[in-house]
Formats: sequence, structure tokens, C-alpha cells
Amino acid sequence: MEWLGHASISFTNCATPLALTKKDGTPTDLLSVCEESTPPCRLNPLLFNGHVQTMWTALKNDGPPIFYKRKIFENEDPAYHGSFAVDFVVATNTEVDETLPIRTTYFTEEAFEGIGSLDNRPMLVVLHGLSGGSYEIYLKHVLAPLIVAEGDRHWEACVINSRGCANHTITSSILYNARATWDCRQTVKWLRKKFPNRPLFGAGFSLGANILTNYIGEEGAACELKSAVVCSNPWNLDAGSLALQRTWLGREIYSKTMGANMKKLIERHHDEASKNPALDFEKIRNVKYLHEFDREVQGPTWGYPTEGAYYRDASSTDSLFSIRIPLFAINAKDDPIAVDEALPYEEVKQTPYAVLCTTSLGGHLSWFEIGGHRWHARPAVNFLNKMAFEVDIENIVDSAKHMPSKDHLSHARFHPMNRKWINE
Repeated sequence: MEWLGHASISFTNCATPLALTKKDGTPTDLLSVCEESTPPCRLNPLLFNGHVQTMWTALKNDGPPIFYKRKIFENEDPAYHGSFAVDFVVATNTEVDETLPIRTTYFTEEAFEGIGSLDNRPMLVVLHGLSGGSYEIYLKHVLAPLIVAEGDRHWEACVINSRGCANHTITSSILYNARATWDCRQTVKWLRKKFPNRPLFGAGFSLGANILTNYIGEEGAACELKSAVVCSNPWNLDAGSLALQRTWLGREIYSKTMGANMKKLIERHHDEASKNPALDFEKIRNVKYLHEFDREVQGPTWGYPTEGAYYRDASSTDSLFSIRIPLFAINAKDDPIAVDEALPYEEVKQTPYAVLCTTSLGGHLSWFEIGGHRWHARPAVNFLNKMAFEVDIENIVDSAKHMPSKDHLSHARFHPMNRKWINE
């Protein structure tokens, strides 16, 4: 059946999923919500495996017509000083700014001054992939049905662009990495202040999924997001990198392409990035693959001795043990980038707060159906709508007690968020 594009779907979860209650008082749980949110996966049969699905993303169109207004923020933490761009979804407008991605213009100071609201509409905070931005088609397929919904089911949304991405000009030598949660944290705090009544939700894609998962884990029980969905999260970055290097396609197509994209990004911001004395641009310009870029840029920038040390520290797998909000993860088993061997099957079984949905087909952030729609948007949107409108998200009972007990260990303790990289 897979040759006809009919992918199989599997769910991995804790034996005791997070207990939830619907707004009508009906009991349910996280696994049930995720299963009910997930329709059959019927993909384009001509795109018959993960490589073809993934490579098809190179044939890009504009995707759903999403309009944005951009605001530049300055990070308030001196350790992560510099600016970052947040694009807020707005109604259709005819303005054009050739310096920004399509359908994106800047807020005027006057318009942004009045952005705050006391409404209680749900709001989605989105993080994009490796070197992308708010213009990416895969995230617009998720945004589109949410923001066009009418009445009480209408969503607000914003996309946090990683520093230097989506035509943002950096103002410090600090870019971003796979655990760069600081801009997300400041944005969520700002949103909570400006929109005190809006329930906030998260959606992350690829590297953005890894960052979002790390953020949710770092926040723990204090997380301001009500729930989140992550698509094509690479999870174990070390395992994923080794898998890419193992095959010709992984090395010469995917890793080489991603490495080239990151080289272009840092070269675009050479004037600011070169102020970092740890960077050697002669070495960076000789980089060919993504792991080489991380060796020459991420390692020196953040003090990691090797790219492997960086990958192990920035991976989001262990963050699952610290998450205290409902998390729905969607991955394709034939993803050539966020590879199956890097998925956290055993870890998900140890936390009631997460469910992992895997499809046998889909590639990396692809899941192309006949006609061009992206299947991942269907379960993601369904899940977000169920959590926002059907589940009583204000009264979720802490289920940490259902996680494996360590009471027999008098001295040993496992701290999932005790990272190796610290800010001194």
C-alpha cells in the first residue's frame, strides 16, 4: 500500500498518558487527543520515499498567502545581546517592502504601540527550520487554516525568526544554535504581558522543533505555553549527524546543502559576525558540510570542543523528561535528515506529557499529498484546535507522579536540563 502513497501511522506513548478533561466534563487523555487529531496519511504516490518527498521541497511556490508585520526586538539579557525579528500574522494588505520576504512589511511605531489586547483568542508561537523564516511553506500550511477560521475559533499567530534569517540584519556577533531558547523565552514573556488573556501555544519545525522542545523543557512547570506540536524534530543531533555522514546522499546532498545555506547566512552577516574573535572566516569559507560548519562556527562561538559535544548538549531528547505541558511530536520514519534512529522512542515511553506519531512515509518536513497540500498540517492543526477549544487546558493535573520513580536512589539524581554549556 505504501507504493500508493498510503503511509502507516504509529503512536509511541507512556503506558499512562497524561489525563485530560474536556470542557464538557468528559475525561480523555493525551494519546486519545493525538489519535483523534490524526487522519489517514495519504501522500502523493509519485513521491514514493523520503528522499523524493524531501527533494520535492526544492520546487517551491509561495504557498498559502500569509501576511506579516515585522517587529525588531532587542534581547534584554546581556549574555545574548542583539536583535531578532518577530513576524506577526495580520490581515491581507497591499503594502510591499522589497527588503523583506514576500507579504512582509514592518510595523509602524504607531501601529505597534497599540498592538496589545485583552481578547482571549488562542495565539500560536512558531519556530522555523535551520536557515528558514516565516515565509516557509511548511509552516504556512499550518498557519493558514488557523488564521482564516472565523468567530471564536480564529487564531492569532507570530513567527520568531532565528537571528540573521528571513532578511533580518544582525546587530551583534551572536547568531543562534540548536538550543538558542533565549529569543523565544523573551518573546513568550512579552506576549504574556501584551495579551494577558490569550492562551499561548507553540509549533516548531525541524531545528525550530528542537529549540522549542528545549525551551519547553527548560521552563518545566512554569512554561507559559499551554501545549505544543513539533514536526520533523531531529531530536538526537549527534546520531543524526553521523547518519548524514554515513551515506553519499546524506553527505553530498543534504549535509552539503545545509552547510552551504549556513555559509551563505553567516557570510551575509560577515561585518557583525567577524567581530567574534573565536571565528576564523578563512576556515569557514572552506567548509563543505553541515557538521564542518558547526565545527568551525558553533563550537568556537559557544565553547564546545567539537561539533559532537555541541550536538550532544543541544539535542532535545532529554528535554522530554522536564516537559510539563502536552506535546505532540510528528516525524516520518523515512526522513533522511531527522532520521528514525535518532527518534526518542524509549524516552517518550517514560513521560506522560508527550506522544510521538510516526508515519512510514513523508520525508523531512514534506508529507506532500496529491495537489501539493502537506499532510503534517492536518494533525497539527487538529491537535491545536482540540487543545484550544475542546480540552480544559486550565486544569491539567500534574502527572509527574506517573514518571518512573527514583526514590530508591539516595544520592544519584538525573537532571535532564543540566546542560554542559552554561553562561558564566
